[in-house]
Amino acid sequence: MLRKTVQIVTAVLTNSYYKGFLNGTIYKGKSKFFCVPGFNCYSCPGALGSCPIGAFQAVVNSAQYLISFYLLGFFLIVGTLLGRFVCGWLCPFGLFQEWIYKIPFKKIHLPHRYDFLKHSKYLFLLIFVFFIPAFISNDWGVGEPAFCKYICPAGTLESGIPLLYANESLRASAGALFNWKLAILLFVVVLSTKIYRFFCKYMCPLGAVYALFNKVSYYRIQVDRKICTECGNCINACKMDVIPYENPNSPECIRCGACKEACPAKALSMGFNIPIRKTNFKRF
Repeated sequence: MLRKTVQIVTAVLTNSYYKGFLNGTIYKGKSKFFCVPGFNCYSCPGALGSCPIGAFQAVVNSAQYLISFYLLGFFLIVGTLLGRFVCGWLCPFGLFQEWIYKIPFKKIHLPHRYDFLKHSKYLFLLIFVFFIPAFISNDWGVGEPAFCKYICPAGTLESGIPLLYANESLRASAGALFNWKLAILLFVVVLSTKIYRFFCKYMCPLGAVYALFNKVSYYRIQVDRKICTECGNCINACKMDVIPYENPNSPECIRCGACKEACPAKALSMGFNIPIRKTNFKRF
C-alpha cells in the first residue's frame, strides 16, 4: 500500500501543471531545466521536469561529444543512491503498466532460460539513446532523438495523445510517424496486460541505466543466510523473475518489496546501507 501511494503521489506531483491538459500546451518554466528520476515525458502537458533519457539525447552530440556533466552526475547520484528503486517506486510509466496488468487477460510467464531477452533494453539504450543521437544529426547539427521520436510509448501516452486531444491544430499535423508511435504504444500495452512490466523488462533504456547500479546502490536488499530456508516463497512473489535469495540485488530487481513481504522467516531486509551481518567462516 505504501509503495502504491508513493507511486501515485510521484506521478501526480511530476505532472501537476493541470493547465497544460486543458489548453494543449507544454510547461516551459525553470523546473524544466531539471530531470525527474522516473520515465516521464518532457512534452507531457502537465510535466514540471524533464525526462533524463530525453535530456541525454539532446546533449549527447554537443560540444564535440562531451556529454553534459549535469546528466552524468544525475545518473551517478540517483543510480548510486537508489538503483532500480526508482523503477519500482518513482516511475509513472511503471505505475501505468502495473495498472493495466490487472486487466484479467491470460498472463505469460517466460521461463528463466529466456532471461537473455531482458538484455534487449541495453540495446535500446546503446542504439537509440546513445549511438544514433551522437552520430546522426539533422540540418541544424542537432542529434536525432531516436528513442523519443521513434520508440517511446510513454511519450505517446503522456504527450502525443493529450496534446492532440486538446489542440486541434496539432491534430491536423499528425501523420505517419504518430501512427507508428501509436502502434508501438498499443504493442506495449497489449503485452503489458500479459507480462508484468513488459516495457521495464525488455525495452526501457532508463531502467537499463539504473540496472547498472543495482549491485552497488546504497538502497539494497540483503539476505540473512542464517535464517533463510530457501523455501521459494520469494521467487513466487517476485514478478520481475528474480531469485532473491541467490541474487537479491539483481539488475532486474525494482525493489518493490514483494519478496520481503512473502518471506515467512523474515530473512530479507531492504533499505539504505544495511550493515552486513558477520558470518562465521570455517578455517582449514
